[in-house]
Amino acid sequence: MKVVITIAGSDSGGGAGIQADLKTFEAHGVFGVTAITSVTVQNTLGVRGLFDLPLDIVEGQLDAVFDDFNVGGVKIGMLSTGAIIDLVGRFIERRAAGIPIVLDPVMVATSGDRLLRQDAVDTIRRRLLPLATLVTPNAAEAGVLAGMSVGTPDEMRAAAAAIAALGARAVLVKGGDLPLRIDGGTENMALDILLEDGVYHSFAAPMIASTSTHGTGCTLSSAIAANLALGLSLPEAVERAKQYVHGAIEHAPGLGHGHGPLLHRWREL
Repeated sequence: MKVVITIAGSDSGGGAGIQADLKTFEAHGVFGVTAITSVTVQNTLGVRGLFDLPLDIVEGQLDAVFDDFNVGGVKIGMLSTGAIIDLVGRFIERRAAGIPIVLDPVMVATSGDRLLRQDAVDTIRRRLLPLATLVTPNAAEAGVLAGMSVGTPDEMRAAAAAIAALGARAVLVKGGDLPLRIDGGTENMALDILLEDGVYHSFAAPMIASTSTHGTGCTLSSAIAANLALGLSLPEAVERAKQYVHGAIEHAPGLGHGHGPLLHRWREL
């Protein structure tokens, strides 16, 4: 059984972060292990508080997992400070060479609450982008990383190229927050654009009218990490992950009074 680690924050509402990652790993038949970086106080309505774990505890979790398990994939989520980002970067260099690494540069929660301090953005660019097999920013995050506005397919491609130039081996710019009409169509589509080895791949799916979108980014990046650990090519891993997230939104249980969680086990129904 493949083992995949998520290095991310905890969501007390259960819809995003470590909780969403573990549910996604389980749904993909891989065993999930964790290194929790921060504890958030949140629900579907928003983030009420944030506590970063001490650096020695974060590093201790990483060492404990890698000392015992043959880790086949890494998903990196919310790292809220430059010090934590630098620690994770050093650890990846030291102990995760050759392992697929999916970096989800979480900056803002679905509720709009900021999760990444401004001083940490440059540290992500410098320390983690060159280590990533794949970076999965949404349009807003891609704009921050690339230093440009991102609102059209052409701008998504340009941002992907700019982020790749910073060292990332592949970039997936997610357009789920940008309802687009593609090739003269009349239906709003969610378009994601993958840049790998200088080649662009487009993935489009009809937009789902739903407020149950909490944790979609975490879930997508975790699904990709699981698929890569299972041996899929990057384009196939992304395609299958998008299909999985689409179904998880369609079958969402409608919990909470804000942006509700997905149903990660929907394929078992």
